[in-house]
Amino acid sequence: MSSLTRALVAEVRARRGAADPMPPRIALPPVVAPPARVYVARRPPLTPGAASEHTTALLGIGHVGTRYATDVVLQFQAELAVAHEAVAAELTDGWAKDHGFLPLQTRVADHREYLLRPDLGRRLAPESLARLQAQAAKGVDVQVILADGLSALACMQAGPALYEATVAALRARGLTVGAPVCAKFARVWLEDEIGAEVGAKVAIILLGERPGLGTGDGLSAYLVHGPALGKTDGDRNMMSNLHARGTPADEAAPRLAALAHAMIQQGVSGVGLDLAKVDAVIERGYRAPQVRQRLVERGGAR
Repeated sequence: MSSLTRALVAEVRARRGAADPMPPRIALPPVVAPPARVYVARRPPLTPGAASEHTTALLGIGHVGTRYATDVVLQFQAELAVAHEAVAAELTDGWAKDHGFLPLQTRVADHREYLLRPDLGRRLAPESLARLQAQAAKGVDVQVILADGLSALACMQAGPALYEATVAALRARGLTVGAPVCAKFARVWLEDEIGAEVGAKVAIILLGERPGLGTGDGLSAYLVHGPALGKTDGDRNMMSNLHARGTPADEAAPRLAALAHAMIQQGVSGVGLDLAKVDAVIERGYRAPQVRQRLVERGGAR
């Protein structure tokens, strides 16, 4: 069989005029030797242009060889330190009560456990649950919760202003708002238990978001319709980057109120919410010039 196959292949090659099994040699073009040294023209310094005036992102930072400049690296390190400090901060004892909030705490015992056990931050401690049941108003349209999340600094610094603006925007739409509560060691899903306990149609939790470079004071807002244990992230809507250099409180509050109102009207939140029917009339345009805070300044030559 092997001999017959070879004979047939040889016959086919002969008929095609290429009995030689090797392909014909093709002359290759000559390869030009590279130059002994390559010279690269010096480029003009990169200018970020007008875009850098409307964002705090690092644009046009340049480089030295294949590395960032020293002052840029030091700025990165300083901003990372700001983020670490925000994550390590804790909501101080008495802060919630001093600012007019009903103080609550989750089942987390300390800050280390909070970072390692997200599940415990989603449920109230028994004594806090009893306090909520005894003192919070029931059957409200919206329950707004202020919480520390991953940045207690954001909660204490920007939290009260965003809370007050959100409550005012909700009431302007004719919605009733629950008692002011502030939760320590809280995760997003804590709004499910709190909202369910007070019988709210919508729960909104305003909590410190995971800090980014140089941004330790940012808040995020998560909204859920029909809060109940077992709700998933697909049942929620959220807004992030709520701070002076992101979306300020006076812009975020009417948007949150519009979302809550739409949830009540449509009876759903999350992926099922028709955002095209959210009646938020918000002027859009270019942001005002932004200034990124310099944490490291370049010194003189020594």
